[in-house]
Amino acid sequence: MRRLLPVTDDVADREWTLAELADAYAYPETDGPWLRANMVSTLDGAAQHEGRSQPISGSADMRIFGTLRGLADAVVVGAETVRQEGYRPARAREAFARRRAAAGQAPAPAVAVVSASLALDFDLPLFSAPLTPTLVLTGAAAPADRVRAAEAAGVHVLIAGTGAAVDPARAVAALAEHGLTRLLTEGGPRLLGQFVAAGVLDELCLTVSPMLTAGDAQRIACGPSVALPKRFSPASVLEEAGFLFTRYRRTDISGMTRSA
Repeated sequence: MRRLLPVTDDVADREWTLAELADAYAYPETDGPWLRANMVSTLDGAAQHEGRSQPISGSADMRIFGTLRGLADAVVVGAETVRQEGYRPARAREAFARRRAAAGQAPAPAVAVVSASLALDFDLPLFSAPLTPTLVLTGAAAPADRVRAAEAAGVHVLIAGTGAAVDPARAVAALAEHGLTRLLTEGGPRLLGQFVAAGVLDELCLTVSPMLTAGDAQRIACGPSVALPKRFSPASVLEEAGFLFTRYRRTDISGMTRSA
C-alpha cells in the first residue's frame, strides 16, 4: 500500500499540490474500463447533511474532487444527484491540460447521467452548454419522447439496459465502447449501491470528514444488500486539514487486489 499519510508535526499542515494529487490518483494501466467512486462521509457515516454533500466537505476535499475529475474520461452520476446538487458541465483546467492531452483525452470529462425516466431539464447548462457533450445512460424502454428531447438538445443517449432501468455492468460497457474507460462516479448513494451490487466498482476514493452529524442521513451507498460483503484492499491514505483521503481497490475471490 502506498502511504501518503503525514506522521510528523512539521508536515501535518502541509497542502498537497495538484501535481502530487494527480500522481497519487493516476488511473492504472488496464485492458478495459476502470470505475472508481469518489464519496465523502462523516465520522458517523453520513454521506449528506440536509440532503447535500457540500456541508460535510471542505477546500481540501474539493481539490481531490477536482483532481479526480481532471483525470477522468467521464463522470457518471445519478439523475437525482444532478437535480439535488445542481450539476454543471465539467470544465477544462490548465493544471491537467498536459496530462489529458498526453492521454488522448478531451479537455474536460464528459458527464454521463444515469436516468430511467429522462425527467431532466435539457435547457440546463449541463446539457445545453458543455465543453464535452453530456451523455445520458438509460434503458431500451425509456420514454421515446424524452429520448427525442434529449437528442434534440444535443445529448448523446446510450442504451444500457433492456427495460427502463439501467444495468450497471452494461452502463460501464457502453461507456467503454464510446471510448470512455477512465470512469468516475460521484453518486449518489443509490447509484453507487447499484455499482457495488453488480460487482463493477473497481476503486473507492472515500473522504472521511472530521465531522459528526447524527440524524438519519444516507450512507455513501444504499439499496438492496449484497449476498456477501464486497472485499476491498487499502491502496493509499492522505491527510490534510483533518480530512482523511482514503483509496481502496476491489479484491477478487483469491484475496488479491485487482491488477493495476
